Amino acid sequence: MTNVKGARTLPSVSRLWLSIGLLLALVFQLANAASSKTAFPDLYEASVLELQDGLDKGLFTSVDLVEAYFARIEEVNLKGPELRAVLEMNPSALATAAELDKERKTKGKRSLMHGIPILLKDNIATTASEGLNTTAGSFSLLGSIVPDDAAGAIILGKANLSEFAEFRGNLASGWSGRGGQCTNAYFPNADPCGSSSGSGVAASIGLVAVTLGSETDGSITCPSSNNNLAGIKPSVGLTSRAGVIPISSHQDTVGPMTRSLTDAAIVLSVIAGPDPNDNFTLVQPSPVPDFTKALNANALKGKRIGVPRTVFLNDSISGNDPFVNVQFEKALDVIRGLGATVVDPADLESAEEIVNSNNETIVLDVDFKVFNPSGVRSLADLIKFNDANPTLEEPTNFTDQSEPQCVFFQALAFDQDLGSTRGIDATLKKFKLDALVLPAPGFTTVPAAIVGYPIVTVPLGFYPQNVTIGSAGPLTVYPAPGFSEFELIGLAFAYEQKTKTRLERKALLLLFRRRS
Repeated sequence: MTNVKGARTLPSVSRLWLSIGLLLALVFQLANAASSKTAFPDLYEASVLELQDGLDKGLFTSVDLVEAYFARIEEVNLKGPELRAVLEMNPSALATAAELDKERKTKGKRSLMHGIPILLKDNIATTASEGLNTTAGSFSLLGSIVPDDAAGAIILGKANLSEFAEFRGNLASGWSGRGGQCTNAYFPNADPCGSSSGSGVAASIGLVAVTLGSETDGSITCPSSNNNLAGIKPSVGLTSRAGVIPISSHQDTVGPMTRSLTDAAIVLSVIAGPDPNDNFTLVQPSPVPDFTKALNANALKGKRIGVPRTVFLNDSISGNDPFVNVQFEKALDVIRGLGATVVDPADLESAEEIVNSNNETIVLDVDFKVFNPSGVRSLADLIKFNDANPTLEEPTNFTDQSEPQCVFFQALAFDQDLGSTRGIDATLKKFKLDALVLPAPGFTTVPAAIVGYPIVTVPLGFYPQNVTIGSAGPLTVYPAPGFSEFELIGLAFAYEQKTKTRLERKALLLLFRRRS
């Protein structure tokens, strides 16, 4: 999680927050890691639809895919650039792939995700039969067994993350005791952002077809931005959190991190829906839409898009490099060119209060809890384990893992007021808007986080080479009432298809070599 400031009770309405990301990159050609004897598409950029087409035509099998992705991970995870994006690989993946290949031949595919390898952030649970741990990156939870399996496809393995979703104290983005320091593939040792760091890095260079991350405040949005991806942070209650190691039931949500919005829409269509094990999901509209039907290149035409400049576009507050806003102004011109009316400014009345509020921290501190079968059953147990194992769980210069305290329900109410009543909802109504748009760094994710509204991120551009390496920045939208991901995906897709920014550059290092 990043930019933590507050939380809320489950809203009766939700808004959309669309983001477009910047990152620093140099151009190097990456070769396909697959065997030259197998007719794979370029796995660096291959889409779910391309992979399904090859599987349907018999050009390769799911077993072939798993072997190819394992080989790609082996080359760069702990060797070469040592990206440390993947914590562990699934010993059952090849057997599962073989079963799904057989099912494809005898019964046909279940969905567009049939036989497609995915990586899960290591706070998302899998059953013991998968042979994978669920530890949030911490040795204290090693050996945990959970009751429910994660949904869909072939689980290739678990992705590294900021330990306990960056809620353990003053830790670097992408560091965990089990995984070490995950780094960005676009520049040596660059910030991958967190807490879904490994999910972002792995998806960015095709170590897997798609990944899942989780977000409390910024943890899908920021690593999607920093790693040149499309990411969807769903409304709280659209996707189940059952089996996810929690920070906050009021803010946590699970969503896809992919190389295109098409892939993200495919994944979201599979993972969205009610789950009796997560009561927040039982209030979502029914039926769950097919989000791929939202992929409309003309979705921005006739829309009114607002720009809340106060606080969020002030570099002295956000800490952003000025180049972020330069690119953002160009993005606004693209949005106008796609037929939208840009209302500028369209400020949030509560913006300055959001920056100064400590309500989100109070809510998350009280919500945070740990319960698992590894012997760590409380926050006090966790802190005791970390202090007893400093070589595993306390990196150099680590000083703080304070216990939470405070006035929970009052903070929840304040967050609802700041984020919704005098924030997103008020601004949409006042200016008659369909959405709000902003660059992602700084405090951009906070208003959506504290009221559980969704965020979509698509690439905006790249820093020039003379800019100091820094965080990336995306575009954010809060549209109409209800669980409005469908409308949001359409707006983001229109921008993505017009710009195709992701394809402008590839990662810095020649990560993969062709095999004979």
